Amino acid sequence: MKPMLKSRKLANVCYDIRGPVLDKARQMEEEGHKIIKLNIGNIAAFGIEPPDEIVQDMIRNLPAAAGYTDSKGLFAPRKAVVHYCQEKKIAGVTIDDVYLGNGASELITMSMNALLNGDDEILVPAPDYPLWTASVALAGGRPVHYVCDEQADWMPDVADIRRKITPNTKGIVVINPNNPTGALYPDSVLLEIVEIARQHQLIIFADEIYDKTLYDGNVHTSLASLADDVLFVTFNGLSKNYRSCGYRAGWMIVSGEKRHAQDYITGLNMLASMRLCANTPGQLAIQTALGGYQSINDLVAPTGRLCRQRDLAYDLLTQIPGVSVVKPKAALYMFPRLDPKIYPIEDDQQFAYELLAEEKVLIVQGTGFNWIAPDHFRLVFLPNSDDLREAVGRIERFLTHYRKRAGR
Repeated sequence: MKPMLKSRKLANVCYDIRGPVLDKARQMEEEGHKIIKLNIGNIAAFGIEPPDEIVQDMIRNLPAAAGYTDSKGLFAPRKAVVHYCQEKKIAGVTIDDVYLGNGASELITMSMNALLNGDDEILVPAPDYPLWTASVALAGGRPVHYVCDEQADWMPDVADIRRKITPNTKGIVVINPNNPTGALYPDSVLLEIVEIARQHQLIIFADEIYDKTLYDGNVHTSLASLADDVLFVTFNGLSKNYRSCGYRAGWMIVSGEKRHAQDYITGLNMLASMRLCANTPGQLAIQTALGGYQSINDLVAPTGRLCRQRDLAYDLLTQIPGVSVVKPKAALYMFPRLDPKIYPIEDDQQFAYELLAEEKVLIVQGTGFNWIAPDHFRLVFLPNSDDLREAVGRIERFLTHYRKRAGR
């Protein structure tokens, strides 16, 4: 029979966080191996639960959650998002500017599909959360990666952004706080990006899903709070700050210079209507989450679990010869560098395979985040301290053997 081939639209789409190395890990689990998974920020899998009031509110309202909602979402959670915008100093947001989605991921894809044609380009950071690159490609556009500078605490290289703008550039993606590096951008950098968008009439797509997962007293500034003459599309949700990944409750906010974007907004409305609505039980958690006790603050405090595990992972990794890490200021990840002089890695996916096979530890290679060289990997520091020590100990043992095999 004639083979049934996947769409050509998928030729440049990949998502290695759940890619071939994970498939190998699943096969090993089926064979009876126990794998330590440091590949994905699936918070509940590590015993960190969502706030109880969110769970209880969903349970109470579930009997009334069987019907479709408005295509943009229920009134009350969208109103709660408007109030959150006011807290974040994002001006001029009304309920009509808020779209609820099945997680921020669905809305990211929607925002690209509503905008891009074949020759259009979107500037995406390197490294990035790979859904962004994939969504641009799937929508028929071209992702163009600007570099974040590890020597400058992973700040966006503003000069590189300027160099890569062409007549086909439609927007700039900013992931702040950043996944995978854990970087948090100061207002000075954000204002430079806003000025670039202003000069070139670009849309800023602001991924702020980790805006409350902040350490060491750091404060997050929403990009859309810094101007009203640039079009901003801001993404957030419950998955990370409220440990509710599986509820698939996210939101997208259109703000700033909307007068010249009415046709694009019409496209967003069309796509929102085509999917009918986001899941209703997840929507029901949003108002309670945003208005309730912010228990994330306890987790990121100096004595909190997430902060302690960040510090532990950083200390353990930086003790390994040839491994360096920029200490994360936010989010749930770190992006260690393996000195190429000590670890001459040519294929970092193969490196991840070998680590998995030899030590039963699952990580994601740096090129899976569209990084430019095979010398990094992302590590999730969500496991409890004992499991984290075990995992990094296995990585250290593997790297010791790797150095010996390489004669270093």
